[in-house]
Amino acid sequence: MSEILIYTADRCPYCVMAKRLLDKKQATYTEINVDAKAGMREEMMQKTKRRTVPQIYIGDLHVGGFDDLYALEQAKKLDALLQ
Repeated sequence: MSEILIYTADRCPYCVMAKRLLDKKQATYTEINVDAKAGMREEMMQKTKRRTVPQIYIGDLHVGGFDDLYALEQAKKLDALLQ
């Protein structure tokens, strides 16, 4: 499986939905909570050029947020990326 990185925040419903979808796919991921440590949101923003969470990487591909992840699932493209 591809390495998955997901930036999340406390009380973020879209983060919860993204993790549930990945869990449903039995995908393992590394979660970085940007609220857990000072400077983590800024680090995420430098890497992704976005300020909202979740921000999801599958391998080197920046998928984007939950809507982007869900769009891949609806288009039946997510499983191939997770291989």
